[in-house]
Amino acid sequence: MKLFGPLYRWTIRWAAHPRAPWVLGGVSVAESSFFPIPPDVLLAPMSLAKPRRALHFALITTLGSVAGGLIGYALGYFALSLVEPWIAAAGYTGHYQTAVTWFQTWGFWIVLVAGFSPIPYKVFTIAAGATGVGLILFIIASLIGRGARFFMVALLVGWGGAQLEPWLLRHVERIGWLSVVALLLAMLWLQYG
Repeated sequence: MKLFGPLYRWTIRWAAHPRAPWVLGGVSVAESSFFPIPPDVLLAPMSLAKPRRALHFALITTLGSVAGGLIGYALGYFALSLVEPWIAAAGYTGHYQTAVTWFQTWGFWIVLVAGFSPIPYKVFTIAAGATGVGLILFIIASLIGRGARFFMVALLVGWGGAQLEPWLLRHVERIGWLSVVALLLAMLWLQYG
């Protein structure tokens, strides 16, 4: 079953569409609460197609992601019993338990790190609501973490142009993990340094 080829073609088609920013915002909201595809797959080609609008696209993605994160937070806070079967069916139970443990230990900082984590962000948003992380801190950490990620993607792709896209696609996993490690080290240093 070919999933990523058709998805990539769909993304490229939408990147040039006049309503692409609306789709980007919608995908960003959905990804933070229930949708499995990260908005980067639309943000990167849009930034590549219109580099002068890359920062605008990153802002749309960030605000949409935080709005979706608030939906995930509300699901965790008010309706965890309804969401838990979906978490299990999606195969996220282990990730969810990890997120809950991290929230109990690190709180605000884990929301910040979650913006770069390869663990789906929706798992963190639901866990944040379920564990009662302060809403204002959740919003601030989401804006910083998600914003840093999406502005980095938009700037790199907008600046690097077409020659950067294949390299970014090849190394995005490593970049993400290095960012997570750097943030974790900074968090440990602030906590114990």
